[in-house]
Amino acid sequence: MKIVFMGTPDFARESLEAVYNNGHEILAVVTNPDKPKGRGMKMVASPVKEFAVEKGLKIYQPEKVRKNEEFINEIKTLNPDVICVVAYGKILPQEILDIPEKGSINVHGSLLPQYRGAAPIQWAVLNGDKITGITTMYMGAGMDTGDMILKQEVEIGEDETTGELWGRLSKIGAELLVETLKQIEAGTAPRIPQGDDFTMAPMLDKEMAKIDWENKTAKEIKNLVRGLNPIMGAYTFLNGKKIKFWKVDLAEGIEENLELKNGTVIKSDKKDGIYIKTKEGVLKVIEIQGENAKRMSIQDYLRGNSINEFEIFE
Repeated sequence: MKIVFMGTPDFARESLEAVYNNGHEILAVVTNPDKPKGRGMKMVASPVKEFAVEKGLKIYQPEKVRKNEEFINEIKTLNPDVICVVAYGKILPQEILDIPEKGSINVHGSLLPQYRGAAPIQWAVLNGDKITGITTMYMGAGMDTGDMILKQEVEIGEDETTGELWGRLSKIGAELLVETLKQIEAGTAPRIPQGDDFTMAPMLDKEMAKIDWENKTAKEIKNLVRGLNPIMGAYTFLNGKKIKFWKVDLAEGIEENLELKNGTVIKSDKKDGIYIKTKEGVLKVIEIQGENAKRMSIQDYLRGNSINEFEIFE
């Protein structure tokens, strides 16, 4: 089939590569404009653009798609059978969605109608879910409200981070997109209404990254750390200095001492690491990042820094 592909991050690149390798005619690739990155603020292309350049595909990088008649007319002129959208990063107007004869379809990182919105993978981990998955769907005017086509369920590992799950789901999403296109081409793709029992997965904000020692349990803090790895990292303060936690676990066999304030270090050992009291349970820190420093194991951190028993994280 003739396809216009719209996507931006590595998650979308997996799908673009799969569609390309399955012999579909990719008329054009639409991705976000290059962005400055790093200390030198060098302009960097998206992973989707990198693949498109490598394969010599036509590329569009509009700053906006709404009320962009020039861009919309270009897509109309291409006359695609299907528009495939995977983590593009912009909300498309109905005028674009209506262009292809066989519809505009999306690969979404959840089992819809759960977790509609911008951050479905992150919220599944943040909420400590055991199951998530991928849904392909026809796109409509609402946010992830269109009829579903195919679904694939995936178990979330007990210690799996957003980054790890993101990588797994990107490959599953690519496979499911290829199967979806196969069914659309054959005229056998189902249209399954979502219904009204849905949840939302809004964009993450930096405020949520601060650890709430007073009100959160060890399990909830572990899910926060997993869910924000590698996006921004969960952080706390010790003696006025910002510290990020990248990997933690629930500690067993450590006495909580209920009289101590939540956030108190109840054990500090250069070989075994540090253990922190929470509202419920004890948290063991495995990977840490000091202020203006690199990520490292807690053992490496304690070789050059001191965290003493009875000190309190804030």
